[in-house]
Amino acid sequence: MADFYDLLGVSRDADADTLKRAYRRMARQYHPDINKEEGAEERFKEIGRAYEVLGDPQKRARYDQFGEAGLGGAAGMPDMGDMGGFADLFETFFSGFGGSGGVGGRPQRRGPQQGDDLRYDLTVEFDQAVFGQEREIRIPHLETCNTCSGSGAKSGSGPTNCSTCGGAGQVRRATRTPFGSFTQVAECPNCGGTGQMIADPCGSCGGQGVNQVRKKLRINIPPGVDTGTRLRVSGEGNAGLRGGPSGDLYVFLKVKNHPKLRREGLTIYSEVNISYLQAILGDTIEVDTVDGPAELEIPIGTQPNATLILENKGIPKLGNPVARGNQCVSVNINLPTRISDEERKLLQGLASHYSARGKQYHHHKSGLFSSLFRK
Repeated sequence: MADFYDLLGVSRDADADTLKRAYRRMARQYHPDINKEEGAEERFKEIGRAYEVLGDPQKRARYDQFGEAGLGGAAGMPDMGDMGGFADLFETFFSGFGGSGGVGGRPQRRGPQQGDDLRYDLTVEFDQAVFGQEREIRIPHLETCNTCSGSGAKSGSGPTNCSTCGGAGQVRRATRTPFGSFTQVAECPNCGGTGQMIADPCGSCGGQGVNQVRKKLRINIPPGVDTGTRLRVSGEGNAGLRGGPSGDLYVFLKVKNHPKLRREGLTIYSEVNISYLQAILGDTIEVDTVDGPAELEIPIGTQPNATLILENKGIPKLGNPVARGNQCVSVNINLPTRISDEERKLLQGLASHYSARGKQYHHHKSGLFSSLFRK
């Protein structure tokens, strides 16, 4: 499916009147009774769906943020009442489609309706996830129209009962089939199931009661968060309809990898390379931690792949940053491939010393065994 804005030939910041004019122009151009070219009918359906989404501030906000995936299934067709002579023809052509005017559509609530929750994906650095941070973000969401205070009507006017459904929000339709006549209850196509109509809509919001805006928010990221952590910001989702409360904003975090450190739960893992002399004789070296460089003691006789622990250098516990995990340092011992003549002499002398001690030890044991056997 092509981008809805491209289908209607409008920019992403087009207002309600621009969208309506573009829709009427494109619908007339591709209507199957007028345009007999191949693909015109399919294009006509796509144009109708595009306007149904972009003409509704809430659906438009979800589409702008998530694309078609945020619409949650098939959408209904737009209100055809402003199409003049085409209205009856459009209603007949789309009578089988689901949505606000389709059979089996789900009626909307007529009273106050809570606004949609929103999702925002935020990527943070490794160190920011460990120690926390305050971040400023900008989110597109729906806010209550300041001009009409959310009523959707111009000042001095208000909603009236829908003349089609008499304020019930539903209409009944008798359908004849080969199996008999059936009465179907559907959402009123004129008022969209609300039971009310705005005769004189607000010019700022087009009668919707809400406007889409981009808002700055400061998000507090607590210490110890990890990829997949979800932060809830109450009341910062889309504004509710007809005086309903706003939804919430959910911030989903993704933590970047560290070039030298790896995290598993509250534990941080790292590696360090030391020489064979440091492993034999012991040493104190400097290693990287999330707190900066720290001293690590290499015990005498450290073996390859040994794991040394730096206490309280791990991740703070989410909700209790005083409690921290540890850092586990894996030791790699580097053996030289080339040595100098001086080093060779020293090592040969050391080897001779251990070899001599070994012979003395074996000679002492053999003498002891001989004396035992003689007895």
